[in-house]
Amino acid sequence: MRKLKDSMETFSNFITEQKNTHMTHIEDKVLYGGVDGTRQAINALRGLRDMLAGSGGGRVSVKWDGAPAIFAGQDPRDGQFFVAKKGIFNKNPKVYKTDADIDADTKGDLNTKLKAALKYLPDLNIKGVVQGDFLFSRADLQGKKIGGQKYVVFHPNTIAYAVPWDQAADIRAAKIGIVWHTTYTGDSFENMTASYGVDVSKFRNSRNVWSQDAMLRDVTNATMSESETTEVNGLLTQIGRLFRQTSSSTLKSVGDNPKFAQAIETYNNTFVRAGTLIPDSKKHVEGLIKHRQAYYKKEIDSKKSQRGKDAWVAKMKDEMDFFSATNKANLIKMFELQRLIVLVKLKLINSLDKLKSIDTFVKTSNGYKVTGEEGYVAIDTLGGDAVKLVDRMEFSYNNFSSDILKGWDSARR
Repeated sequence: MRKLKDSMETFSNFITEQKNTHMTHIEDKVLYGGVDGTRQAINALRGLRDMLAGSGGGRVSVKWDGAPAIFAGQDPRDGQFFVAKKGIFNKNPKVYKTDADIDADTKGDLNTKLKAALKYLPDLNIKGVVQGDFLFSRADLQGKKIGGQKYVVFHPNTIAYAVPWDQAADIRAAKIGIVWHTTYTGDSFENMTASYGVDVSKFRNSRNVWSQDAMLRDVTNATMSESETTEVNGLLTQIGRLFRQTSSSTLKSVGDNPKFAQAIETYNNTFVRAGTLIPDSKKHVEGLIKHRQAYYKKEIDSKKSQRGKDAWVAKMKDEMDFFSATNKANLIKMFELQRLIVLVKLKLINSLDKLKSIDTFVKTSNGYKVTGEEGYVAIDTLGGDAVKLVDRMEFSYNNFSSDILKGWDSARR
């Protein structure tokens, strides 16, 4: 196994998707990226450590919990203004240039929001193509008292955003609110490439649109203390040592089999949903094996023909053969790598949360409860690539929990 690169290396190529429609959680790069993915995750953590320790540059953006994802700008084929959702990158790009286009493909709240975007976003005079998250329309804004203070609240998804009433005049005046995070370049939708960040200073001001980019402008208030930096350094040392001890062939076997990696992620997510870290890694491997055996048994039992049963028995045997003593020992190390990466990630998120500019809550049947941001995206200033950090024990638990009321639970929707 090659020696780990030093902490000053940027994390170029961390995101390999051409379009920013999905980003893998940093700890899952161990599953899907093999040796290279694990190395990239470690280098990303080191780069963030340097930045938050006050010794390095970099850019960080907030992951806003908006809905829907929205694309807007000039169609490179004819220069006309459009809005779109993720179908923009289909083989036959789906973009909307008229209300009739939107009516032909959508309905309900999505239809209303896309029409509002099509009506008001041309005010910004957007050049090229940008992507963002729809945060609110005028009908979504509510005046609420939380903890005795009056806020303007908008609740697009899982997180409810609250701005003190007397500081929210521009929000209350706006028809829609959108936060931008990605810029696209290219002469067709098919060959467009993404770069993280949007220069909203080039947009024309509009009272109708509360429009922001997602960047954190000043991270000095998030600088880690000496003791926090020492703690993170200790964990990163453990991660580096464990990485060198983990078999590259085991990591490659998992990374080269996306279906198996997805099955492991699905099992890991049972703990995410419960709001807990992965437990003892040895027990986690044994739990994974039992989980997969139960999956195959269910498939085998569901087949009516002996031929169908035999096919699934063969698949089960093939996967169970992977769990040799050697691979099990290295899977234990792999899960321990994931656990340690999560611990470092949470410490970095804790520092970044000090920069929160808008109060964030989740809504329960008993009222509003304080929560953190959805997460953060750290952007490589050289390559423009990015890495996603989300406190899945908090945000993902809230996202999955039936006790947390979501924005779409509103009777209006």
